[in-house]
Amino acid sequence: MDCRWSIQTELHFDSPALKDKTPEEFIKEGILPGIPGFYQGSSEISLLLSHAHQDHYGLINYIDPDCNIYLSEATHKLIEPTNLFTYQEWTINNPHYFDSGESFTVGDINITPFLMDHSAFDAYAFLVEADGSSLFYSGDFRSHGRKSKAFDWFSHNVKTGVDYLLLEGTTLGRSDQRFPTETDIENDLVSTFTNDKGPHLIYTSGQNIDRLVSIFRACRRTGKILALDFYIANVLKTLSSYGRLPYPSKDFPEIKVFFPYRLARMISNQGKQELLYQFKDYKITKDQISDQAGRIVLTVRPSMQGDLDYIDNLAGGQFIFSMWKGYKKEQRTKEFIDYLSNRGLDEKHLHTSGHADQATLLRMVDILKPKNIVPIHTFEGDAYKNVFIGDNVIRINDGEVVTKKS
Repeated sequence: MDCRWSIQTELHFDSPALKDKTPEEFIKEGILPGIPGFYQGSSEISLLLSHAHQDHYGLINYIDPDCNIYLSEATHKLIEPTNLFTYQEWTINNPHYFDSGESFTVGDINITPFLMDHSAFDAYAFLVEADGSSLFYSGDFRSHGRKSKAFDWFSHNVKTGVDYLLLEGTTLGRSDQRFPTETDIENDLVSTFTNDKGPHLIYTSGQNIDRLVSIFRACRRTGKILALDFYIANVLKTLSSYGRLPYPSKDFPEIKVFFPYRLARMISNQGKQELLYQFKDYKITKDQISDQAGRIVLTVRPSMQGDLDYIDNLAGGQFIFSMWKGYKKEQRTKEFIDYLSNRGLDEKHLHTSGHADQATLLRMVDILKPKNIVPIHTFEGDAYKNVFIGDNVIRINDGEVVTKKS
């Protein structure tokens, strides 16, 4: 079995500056793997897509358009609003959908997807088997989110003794303590909403569905009005077909929709007014937010700063940063936080990682009992040998071919 993947670096990936480069240029710079036929002229190449985070599919337009792409239907659906709201054109011409625990074949390779607990909706790991060899790709995963039962199901239904475990280690190098659960975040939000006068402005990822559910549940428990921006409202409605998610509707009267000016204008200019009209019965205005400030929980992002200029009674409220602290280094985010501070909002950080803590990484190794562990999706590949003591950890470079020993 040959395995090739790109090893992450800690350099900032400037997508706009790179958008006009060719696949050949990307290969030369080590950004794309040099796989023959992957970018043009081969119908024998297939791609497994684990979930809809852009670091996993953001260069998908460079591959051959005839490439077969295997992904979940919900992942495909989640890419569509991302295209619409970010002026992107990620295209999947030949999608093939799979379901958790149901094996499928690509040529003579057998693949079994396993639903995983992750901050992305409907994320998967894969068991890959061929010619008597086996490889397990962990994908991005954790066990402290709202889908922890998925990890439990995987632990009782996966094949053990795999030849290679490709194991993500995003959080290695950070604290080795257990991370707060998503329920812990919900309870912290309840305490915050109860003890503070408000309003509460929350900056979180519009596709971190677990976090959005935690925010909604905390609002329901404390009698708050949840004002979602129009983009998040669309994401939740799009995914509601795949799980019981709260979105603006008669079933969830505490949810209202705020229409940021720039976002609404962008959608209107694309001729997608029907997307705006679908939430007209749940609209909340700037004046209504100002008048009910003490009851409002509003999702925000830096692009909404101009809208916040017209909302009164923010002073004395709380700004909750509900993402990884590393994002605060971005200049636009720093300026936004300074703006909110100058408007009189106190800042609070409430977050838990979308990735496995060290205890969960060790648990996956104990479940799979791999013959070899290969670090992926990490800046701390050298740390694996210190964490997985007694296991065979091997570092593999881009383009390096590994042959299983008999």
